[in-house]
Amino acid sequence: MAKTILIVDDSISIRQVVGMALKGAGYDVIEARDGQDALTKLTGQKIHLIISDVNMPNMDGITFLKAAKQMPAYRFTPVIMLTTEAGADKKAEGQAAGAKAWVVKPFQPAQMLNAVSKLILP
Repeated sequence: MAKTILIVDDSISIRQVVGMALKGAGYDVIEARDGQDALTKLTGQKIHLIISDVNMPNMDGITFLKAAKQMPAYRFTPVIMLTTEAGADKKAEGQAAGAKAWVVKPFQPAQMLNAVSKLILP
């Protein structure tokens, strides 16, 4: 059975690029346009990994991550932050909120898939 990954990004093109790479590698993908939208998609189903942007309208990625980690079903779901933010302060904030990896845009799909494979066990 395919593993499910939630992609949270306000950029349609980023969601498409990440989604195509993940689907090509055999993952099921759920997309959300911002943190608020993503929370509505977390309905208790098994999500094996979350990939989230940091800077988004309505609800940013760090706020979303903190909210998702409060939900029992997603407390242990690994999260990759995919962002243009490369500063140590933002990374520390993301790590404190529960992010397991930090991928800086622009990125290579192979780099993303490598990070995904380290966080999702077969």
